[in-house]
Amino acid sequence: MSNAGFWRGVLPAITTPFTADGAVDHAFLAEHARRLVDAGCSGIVPLGSLGESATLAFDEKIAIVRTLVAAVGGRVPVVAGIAALSTAEGIALAQAVKDAGAGGVMVLPPYVYSSDRHEMDAYIRAILAATDLPALLYNNPIAYKTDFTPAQIARFAAEFPHVQAVKESSGDVRRFAAIRELIGDRLVLMVGIDDAIVEGIAMGAEGWIAGTVNAFPEEAVQLFEQARSGGYAAARELYEWSLPLLRMDTVPKFVQLIKLMQERVGLGSERVRAPRLVVEGTEREQALALIDHAIAARRR
Repeated sequence: MSNAGFWRGVLPAITTPFTADGAVDHAFLAEHARRLVDAGCSGIVPLGSLGESATLAFDEKIAIVRTLVAAVGGRVPVVAGIAALSTAEGIALAQAVKDAGAGGVMVLPPYVYSSDRHEMDAYIRAILAATDLPALLYNNPIAYKTDFTPAQIARFAAEFPHVQAVKESSGDVRRFAAIRELIGDRLVLMVGIDDAIVEGIAMGAEGWIAGTVNAFPEEAVQLFEQARSGGYAAARELYEWSLPLLRMDTVPKFVQLIKLMQERVGLGSERVRAPRLVVEGTEREQALALIDHAIAARRR
């Protein structure tokens, strides 16, 4: 199976909007997805960490996928995050999102329980065996305390032809070289943390699962294209403008901060689902100072 073109480019890890009473705001979700695609994004990735997946019920997840599939109308694929507390739940979710129209899956390690390598191998293998959708392996040891080593990634790529890409969020760009050393161009390499996008492209990444794109879609697409076409030299000015924002993607309250960006630019609400709370006090003031400075500097 060849690598699908939709892994290349900017794929927003789309946030989950909520109404004032805490329900998923499907009307805004659809509008926001179309806005991102209009800006040049090449896919939509719901149900990830930024999408507050851990706070969503199973039925809410499937409804979100259905809304997004209808909203983008086949213009780009919807790649559903598969994150679960149990293997059985992960299998059920992988099967259900296909029925809802998802074009691919992003497979995360188990939530909450930090499995060892043997357990994670068994979990990931069970999820991948349960679906034939194009699959993206998601490595984020900082958040999930479980590390997909390049050797593991190579084994999954060899065993499952529908594994087509890897999202690397370890923060170590050397991982791209280590993966390529083992399997060449077998998988599309994707950057998973915003403030490593230019470095990741320099190391061979062809896609970006992006967070701050939710608030600054045109700028994110432009940054990706500049870095892809001309490297750091071409992207430097925009990257330096972007970095204070991109760094908010790599802190514990990244969901709150990216949603605050969205509200500030008129592309969403900062509402989050408890136990998360909106940022307050000095923390809020400092974030707004950076966001507002970026808005003013970019739009002069």
